[in-house]
Amino acid sequence: MSAKTETPGRGARQLLVDSVIFAMAVAVGGITVAGLLDDPAAAHTWIFRADLATGVAGCLALWWRRRFPVVLGVALAVASAYSETVAAASVATLFTVAVHRSNRATATVCAISLAAVTSYQLWWPETAAPLMVFAVIGTGHLATVAWGLSVRNRRALLASLRERAAAAEVEASLRAERAEREAREALAREMHDVLGHRLSLLSVHAGALTYYPDAPAEDRVRAAEVVRENAHRALQDLREVIGVLRAPVGELPLPGLGDVPELIEEARQAGAPVELEDEDGLTTGGREVPETQGRTLYRLVQEGLTNARKHAPGACVVVRMAGRPGGGLSAEVVNEAPPGPPPTDSAARSAGSGQGLHGLGERARLVAGQLDHGPTESGGWRVGVRLPWPS
Repeated sequence: MSAKTETPGRGARQLLVDSVIFAMAVAVGGITVAGLLDDPAAAHTWIFRADLATGVAGCLALWWRRRFPVVLGVALAVASAYSETVAAASVATLFTVAVHRSNRATATVCAISLAAVTSYQLWWPETAAPLMVFAVIGTGHLATVAWGLSVRNRRALLASLRERAAAAEVEASLRAERAEREAREALAREMHDVLGHRLSLLSVHAGALTYYPDAPAEDRVRAAEVVRENAHRALQDLREVIGVLRAPVGELPLPGLGDVPELIEEARQAGAPVELEDEDGLTTGGREVPETQGRTLYRLVQEGLTNARKHAPGACVVVRMAGRPGGGLSAEVVNEAPPGPPPTDSAARSAGSGQGLHGLGERARLVAGQLDHGPTESGGWRVGVRLPWPS
C-alpha cells in the first residue's frame, strides 16, 4: 500500500477508532477470562496462563494493526488455535486486512483464522462451543470480511472521485488557457486584417504628399481627402472590432463576400488598377456562401490588396473567385510586377513580417482549407486559397 496523505482531523479519528477497538477487545477478553475462571482447576494450568498472556499481547498488538495488518492477522489467527482471549483481537485485525490489503491476502488470513478456530474445537472438545455457536463464529468471520471490503471499496470510490475532480479541474484550466490563447490569436488576426488595409492606404497617400510636394493642388486635396477618410474608417473598424469583443457572439455583423466589391472600389479610388473576376456571382449574392468561408475569402482579398499596395504600388491586380456547393470555393489575388523600383519608405520596409499570410493560413485551416502563395512567372505575386463548400 502506498502512503496516504493525512487529512485534517484524520489522526484524531484514527486514534479514537483504535481506542474503541482496543477497549472492545479487552472487554471481550475479560469476559472470556471470567468464564475460564469458573473452573478453578483450569485457572492454574499452563494453558490458561498462555491463553491469558496471548490475549494481552494480542490486544496490545492492535495499536500496530494499520502498519502490519497481514503479519498480525496471521499471527493472531494462529494464536486463536489455543487462545480464546485473543479471538476479538484476531477478528479486529482481520477487518483491518480486508480494508487495507488485497482480496488474496484477506482470503488467506480469513482461511487461517477459520482453520485455527476449527482446530481449537478439535483439540479441546470439552471447552468447545456448540455447533450453532461455531456456525455463528464462522458467519461472523465472513461478515467481518464483507464489512471490510465494503469500507475499502467505498474509500477507493471516494479516492477515484477526488482524482476525477482534480483531473477535471486541470482539464478545465487547460481548456481555459487554450481558449484564451485562441482568442488572443483571433484578435491579433482581426486587428491585422482590419487596420492593415486602412493604414496601408494612409501610408500610400501620406507618402505621396511627402514625396511629391509639387503635385497639383487637386491631387494634393484628393490625397488628403483619402487620408482623412481612411483614418476615419480605421477608427470605425477599430470600434467594430472592440464592439465584437464586448458584445455577445453573433450580435454584430462581420464582413463577408458581399463587401468585396466595396473593398475593391476603395483600392481603385486609391489609384490601384484592380479587376474582379467573379464567374459564379459569389460577391453579388448569386449563391449563398457559408458565413465563415465567405469571411475567410474577404480577408484573403483584403490582405492581397494590402500587400500589393505595399510591395507593388501601381501594379495591376486581378481578384478571381469561383465555387459551387459540393465543388469547393477558390479565390486568388494576383498582382503583376511593380512598374517602378520597389518601395523604400519605412512603411513598406516594415510590412514584410508575414503575419498577414500566417493569419490567413490559420483562417483557412479553421475551415479545413488550404492557403498557397508565391511569386508568379512574370515577377508578380499570387496568394490563393481553396475552401470546402458542402453541398
